[in-house]
Amino acid sequence: AGVKVAVIGAGPAGLTAAIYTARENLRTLILEKMLCGGWPNMTGVIENYPGFPEGINGMELSAKFKKQALKFGVEIRELEEVKKVFPGGLIKVETAKGVYQTRSLIVAPGSRMRELGISGERELLGKGVSYCATCDGPLYREKEVAVVGGGNAALEEALFLTRFTSRVHLIHRRDRFRGEKFVVGELEKTGKITFVMDSLPVSINGENGVESITVKNKLTEKEELIEVEGVFIFVGVEPNTEFLRGVVEMDEGGFIKTDQAMRTSAPGVFAAGDVRAGNVRQIAVACGEGTVAALSVRDLLVEY
Repeated sequence: AGVKVAVIGAGPAGLTAAIYTARENLRTLILEKMLCGGWPNMTGVIENYPGFPEGINGMELSAKFKKQALKFGVEIRELEEVKKVFPGGLIKVETAKGVYQTRSLIVAPGSRMRELGISGERELLGKGVSYCATCDGPLYREKEVAVVGGGNAALEEALFLTRFTSRVHLIHRRDRFRGEKFVVGELEKTGKITFVMDSLPVSINGENGVESITVKNKLTEKEELIEVEGVFIFVGVEPNTEFLRGVVEMDEGGFIKTDQAMRTSAPGVFAAGDVRAGNVRQIAVACGEGTVAALSVRDLLVEY
């Protein structure tokens, strides 16, 4: 099937790009391996996206993005994962269900949570191990939990968890946090946080559910067992770019390198959102990059 613009990923970047290209009367197809929405689907209330002073539920915001794209005639195929991309004059995009040919491609497949890679993490996933406090926090009313990480995501999720839990043990490998000072201050105010600094998680323990987490102090080399019923992990993200290896230039983390127009090293292939090197992983930024990518595509396709 020939389309003018194919978009991989239906998160904020991909949906915004598609809204723009569709409004330019360019036939636009979105391929999404899961369901529309991306990261916002896993977020409870989003308070920093402009235009919603009261905040908005993440799934609700995603639904609005999708509705707007459909209104302008974007074709969205959910549960269709891209396996391979073949660059060239006509770019071929291969999924389990077929091969699509497109004049231009916008890559916006987003990112996923990075794993710690310690014993018990995978075994107890969904049985106390979680990467989403807003999804699972309410299950831990009046219980003790651990949060691993020190960036904004970890701090904000820890703060969210204090609404339900009796205590949050915040485990961080450094002696200070990378996240916003304001949030650290808010955490201190709750009186529910135990800061476990200069420490690395060694294992997550439990039979049928999480019972404890073992941490090792980097300075003293001493190991300590902290009894918790939940472990929330926020140690960064990894880009969903495996299918693009060898197609576009990436940095050592697998994030895609682009210029200011969102052009990648492959002709006709653009990237936007969390997969782009240097992206700060915010919805507003993803929308902005999706817009830039779409306008670059428009300029590229003017000759057709």
